[in-house]
Amino acid sequence: QVAAASGHTVVLVDQSDEILKKSTKGIEESLKRVTKKKFADKPEAGAEFIEKTLKNITTNTDAAAVVHSTDLVIEAIVENLEVKNELFKRLDKFAPDHTIFVSNTSSLPITNMANSTTRQDRFGGLHFFNPVPMMKLVEVVRTPMTSQKTFESLMDFSKAVGKSPVSCKDTPGFIVNRLLVPYMMEAVRLFERGDASKEDIDVAMKLGAGYPMGPFELLDYVGLDTSKYIIDGWHSLEPNNPLFAPSPLLNKLVAEKKLGKKTGEGFYKYK
Repeated sequence: QVAAASGHTVVLVDQSDEILKKSTKGIEESLKRVTKKKFADKPEAGAEFIEKTLKNITTNTDAAAVVHSTDLVIEAIVENLEVKNELFKRLDKFAPDHTIFVSNTSSLPITNMANSTTRQDRFGGLHFFNPVPMMKLVEVVRTPMTSQKTFESLMDFSKAVGKSPVSCKDTPGFIVNRLLVPYMMEAVRLFERGDASKEDIDVAMKLGAGYPMGPFELLDYVGLDTSKYIIDGWHSLEPNNPLFAPSPLLNKLVAEKKLGKKTGEGFYKYK
């Protein structure tokens, strides 16, 4: 959406036409919300903006078939290294030499993905934040093999889609999640030890640190399964790092399928 809205030609690829229809509808709804604010007193200009943006987007179910005419491939599939590597390996065979590959992963090593291709110097990370149309930040991740030219192209692209890029090496969690995930886990440990209630911890961080959500609200929003997946992955990389230690309570909630907002219950209950 943000790429198309800033004048880029986009091919959106997913597994079925049904998913793509739903995605296109979602983008249209999102654009309507954007135009309500952006073109409040110019509804005609707003309608034109939506039409122009949607014209920049085509859809396809075959990534290999469309990759031959792209300059940039942004992968945002399931957070599973093997599945991602398989996709990159396949697309690497069909993409032109100049095409840059990036992953939108929030926690997996970019270097590992780059190594599944023959374009290690044209490979990086572009980690966008949810919800992408609203959030200004993009983490531009470079591996030891990412060329300066590739890095500069990714910084330029991020600015061209209206974002504020920050640069980071390929380290677990990059910048934001590297600080945010251990913070949320520390909050859970504080609660597990009985030092404070989850409600009081949430209020304390909102009023004391100015955070829009407390750590337990944030965990429920992100998804407890996602948070567990990240911490388990980091723990296997650095088993002696106390910040990456798993949480018995988090594991229990995930085992009980209490995954947060999306299932109606996590640390809190939702109607």
